[in-house]
Amino acid sequence: MPLIKLLVEGGKMSPGPAVAQQLGPMGINMGKVISDVNEATSEFKGITVPVHLNVDAKTKEFTIKVLSPPTSELIKKELGLEKASGERLKLRVGNMAIEQVIAVSKTKHASMLSNDFLATVKSIIGTCQALGVLIENKESKEILEEIAEGKYKTEIESQKTDIDPEKRKELDAYFTEVADKQAAIQKAEAEEKAAEEEAKAAEATAAPAEGEEAPEEEKKE
Repeated sequence: MPLIKLLVEGGKMSPGPAVAQQLGPMGINMGKVISDVNEATSEFKGITVPVHLNVDAKTKEFTIKVLSPPTSELIKKELGLEKASGERLKLRVGNMAIEQVIAVSKTKHASMLSNDFLATVKSIIGTCQALGVLIENKESKEILEEIAEGKYKTEIESQKTDIDPEKRKELDAYFTEVADKQAAIQKAEAEEKAAEEEAKAAEATAAPAEGEEAPEEEKKE
């Protein structure tokens, strides 16, 4: 069976040149494919997911397999982010609860090579670090150290995903402070850079061009 690989936004596959190019030559009902794929991926709204179509060239029948979305997409979905940090070592883009990490881990676990759920959790935490995401107000390294010490053991073993509203409020408040500090630093850096460029421009304007003599006033002095 020919295998067609697609990347679609959950529940929002639509006809287009790329889709037509892959499905057209197969002679299958494109409208039905789109409808069935959207139904199969409806739980992943707002997330780009890989989809495999196995097509029977003779009968034109097909089967749909929805693969697990990339970890980064699931994390961004949890935090309501459009993109991750381009400077993960300087900028933080969100603050996850351990329950959110567990929720992403549950989604990804079946596609992981390890049968150990804790290993999956640690892998998700590693991706959070790469994206510039805090967990429980802390850096990923500190969270991994706490897990090694036994903290969050109950939550991980029970695969808890419900977050206490008060805790969510505290995490959001902490991140607001972090975001405000980051914004202030970025503003100061931008102002400093602008001042440097202005000084260079002024210096270039004041200095005589190469090969030119200084004005008579400067010579007399």
